[in-house]
Amino acid sequence: MATFVDRVVLHLQAGDGGHGCVSILREKFKPFGGPDGGNGGHGGSVFLTVDQGAHTLLDFHFKPRIKAQNGKGGAGGNRDGANGEDLVLKVPNGTVVLSPSGEVLADLVGIGTTFELARGGRGGRGNAALASSRRKAPGFAEFGEPGDRLDAVLELKSVADVGLVGFPSAGKSSLIAVISAAKPKIADYPFTTLVPNLGVVQAGEHTFTVADVPGLIPGAATGKGLGLEFLRHIERTSVLVHVVDTATLEPGRDPLADIDAIEAELSAYGGLEDRPRLVVLNKIDVPDGRDLAEIVRPDLEERGYHVYEISTATREGLKELTYAMAELVEQSRAAKPVLEPTRIVIRPKAVDDDGFTIELDDDGVYVVRGTKPERWVRQTNFDNDEAIGYLADRLARLGVEDALAKAGAEPGAPVRIGEREFDWQPTVYAGAAYVPGNRGTDIRIDEALTTPRTGASERLAARKARRVHQEVEGEWTDDEGAGK
Repeated sequence: MATFVDRVVLHLQAGDGGHGCVSILREKFKPFGGPDGGNGGHGGSVFLTVDQGAHTLLDFHFKPRIKAQNGKGGAGGNRDGANGEDLVLKVPNGTVVLSPSGEVLADLVGIGTTFELARGGRGGRGNAALASSRRKAPGFAEFGEPGDRLDAVLELKSVADVGLVGFPSAGKSSLIAVISAAKPKIADYPFTTLVPNLGVVQAGEHTFTVADVPGLIPGAATGKGLGLEFLRHIERTSVLVHVVDTATLEPGRDPLADIDAIEAELSAYGGLEDRPRLVVLNKIDVPDGRDLAEIVRPDLEERGYHVYEISTATREGLKELTYAMAELVEQSRAAKPVLEPTRIVIRPKAVDDDGFTIELDDDGVYVVRGTKPERWVRQTNFDNDEAIGYLADRLARLGVEDALAKAGAEPGAPVRIGEREFDWQPTVYAGAAYVPGNRGTDIRIDEALTTPRTGASERLAARKARRVHQEVEGEWTDDEGAGK
């Protein structure tokens, strides 16, 4: 059973942020200790990093569901919750990260390359962090944000300088075994190689890597045989080497026809037309193989190929071949542009950018889209009236109220922000000034208090009238002293 996996689908879940804490300091001799609820911790993120010890995606094949640690909730005494631990996944060099739709998210090449695939959620603020001159003791805290939840596809494309291509049993595994320290499986039946093999070759002062790709057959680019699964491993190669079996006993097979068939599959796969080619006529230690190699060599050279006759059994012609491969690899490396350090691009926010947009959908709902409004809605506890009032104030300061009015929204119009939909009531939510009340309440959204409030002078006159009435009746009680 092959233990090489080069394509997996991951189901990722970053850690959720911890909730903020609602707490009021209660200690002896400190009747007004104030809010002391701590913040929630941030959720852990999921990172991919290229590790030298990773060679396959097998671990993810058996455990495709990945979840990072959640952040801890805050606590009283201004104690913040612990952050969730980040999860670092080790992947082989040459791993490509794609979305389920096929969009390339990252191409991880180079040991130590790291990519954040799923970001953890922010922790919610406790009521101590939400306290202000207006809200001295908030009776609410923010919820932690949920972490990213997504599916991602990982594909491994071997990073090699030279790719060996050819029909099954052409001698590719034998060739990589004799020119490098690789030890692939070698046998006298087709499709012996089920996984790509990598070998490091030394030719004089030059060092390069060679990839042995499983045998290709006609139709490989459309899914026949093993070609479709492993053609991706020659995408990064700089040089392609056709390994041709000159001693095959299969009827209808000859070197020219084999090369034409392989070239047709490479062309159908696409993206490999610009790679230089070498042709290796293998198994010339067999008398019939040497004769056939001498016959077809002139035809191949007329096509522009550089042809080398070798025998992996007797090692004949291997030195010339390795030096020829090294020369082409060096030419390819010299032609590549010099890599420059990554430049940090700063894109300042436009002056007229409000950070949100408002659209009217087909159902007549005004949809508010923006990073801040959607995040604020996710962090709001809608079971707490004071938290709702705080959200309304934030949206009003951001300009959402004015923008909705300009967009034509009438009081009672349906408005959707993120996953929440509600009826817009500007006069209730943000039209009146905030008046501190009991913790967890907001007088502006209490339907029982939507009528005009009694003024301070009127309340004082009513209190004096009650006192006079009590003196006349002889039942004087100081209702203020009794705490009523």
